[in-house]
Amino acid sequence: MALAGDTTALRLCLERLLPPRRDTPIALDLPPLHSARDAAQAVGAVVAAVGRGDLTPLEGKAVVDLIDSYRRILEVTELEERVAELEEALRGRPA
Repeated sequence: MALAGDTTALRLCLERLLPPRRDTPIALDLPPLHSARDAAQAVGAVVAAVGRGDLTPLEGKAVVDLIDSYRRILEVTELEERVAELEEALRGRPA
């Protein structure tokens, strides 16, 4: 039917192939995340946005989850840098 030009059938086929988005993008000003410590301020901004009604609690949780994932990546990166610095310092010391 969709191939015959039935627009309703065509729409149903397209919705199966490309389902409509369930979520929508949100606009939120967050402080920059340069280190793991910055995550606390970012989460505070999200909590404030939820409190003002700018975000739903579910949207806030999704943003906090993203911040937490990014924080963990930053922590690992910072630890790798510290370990590399310690290893370099130990190479220069006599045994």
